[in-house]
Amino acid sequence: MRIGYLINTYPRPSHSFIRREIAALEAQGLEIHRFAMRGDSGALSDPADLAEHARTERVLEAGAGRLLADLAGRGAANPAQFAAAMRLARRRARAGESSLARQLIYMAEGARVAGRARELGLAHIHAHFGTNSARVAAYARLLDGPRFSFTVHGPEEFDNIQALDLGGKLALAAFCVAVSSYGRSQLCRWAGPGDWDKVHVVHCGLDLDRWTQPRPLPPGPFHMVAVGRFAEQKGFGLLIRAFALAWRRAPGLRLSLVGDGELRPQIEALVAAEGMGQAVRLLGWQDEAGVRAAMEAAHALVAPSFAEGLPVVIMEAMACARPVIATYIAGIPELVRPGQEGWLVPAGDAEALAETMLQAAETDHATLERMGAAARARVTERHDIRESARRLAALFSRATG
Repeated sequence: MRIGYLINTYPRPSHSFIRREIAALEAQGLEIHRFAMRGDSGALSDPADLAEHARTERVLEAGAGRLLADLAGRGAANPAQFAAAMRLARRRARAGESSLARQLIYMAEGARVAGRARELGLAHIHAHFGTNSARVAAYARLLDGPRFSFTVHGPEEFDNIQALDLGGKLALAAFCVAVSSYGRSQLCRWAGPGDWDKVHVVHCGLDLDRWTQPRPLPPGPFHMVAVGRFAEQKGFGLLIRAFALAWRRAPGLRLSLVGDGELRPQIEALVAAEGMGQAVRLLGWQDEAGVRAAMEAAHALVAPSFAEGLPVVIMEAMACARPVIATYIAGIPELVRPGQEGWLVPAGDAEALAETMLQAAETDHATLERMGAAARARVTERHDIRESARRLAALFSRATG
């Protein structure tokens, strides 16, 4: 079976979960053709990401002339299909999803993807994220392309769910994947009841063969690590405030931040204002090996997010046998259970997060090891990428008849 994968900008450093998913499907015998609207090779340093960039067809690189010719060709070949796509473009522009000009660009991209799918013999298109990649896949379907599906991750899709028309995209799709039961609930909230059975929960997974033999907890003072984009929904500013509260009471505490983003100057200023330069380290972006090394150097992961889907970084920390301190939002409580794999705190509550950090720091070594072992067992049971790929392959097979 030949499947097309469609992502807006791919690969990115934060897209390792998509790369793993594709590799697992290919290991099961599927042929995957990677489409992206555009690339971002300048942001890539991981050799696996660079190799993935080389394997990906970037639609916009065909050029405006080629895209317009493909669109015009679809209009001439099937005026009724073209008219249906135009009606959708006008509706979505009036609804505020984007301007009509941008919808027409999506249409042209969809025409290009539809044509390439026919040339390559692709039986199905699967888009990641419910944003413009799913819209392009929908236009490709309307313009004589194959059936399509898409994966919704959150939280961005759930911030503007009506404007993004997730219910309308689901109505046109063969099926949709949510990465947690919480995500499925949000899709069902806006979809017609007749489409609820199209929404399937398939967890993001880890290649567990690469996460063998976790290192023991390190010696020394209690050390936490946080990993992610320095963006508002990740809660890193609040994390620094909470850590300052805990650090004043326990100056031996240590925190490492892996990541970068637009809020880095604010985070650096907060650390400097609290005089915590020796206690907080900013490690910048790291490849997969660097993230794992940072996790293994810590006693626990802390994920202070305000909004999430189901963070892969939590799965990775659990695979390293590290307990997790996280907020009880979105799909996180489906994976982390208080007192078993870690601790859950209210989102946005710096005092509660500080108290939980201190509680974790005071937890004896044997209990931390037990919690880490439970975390590893739970992620192994629920987030094996081979099982997720098997479920996706079955959905693709059913969709292609």
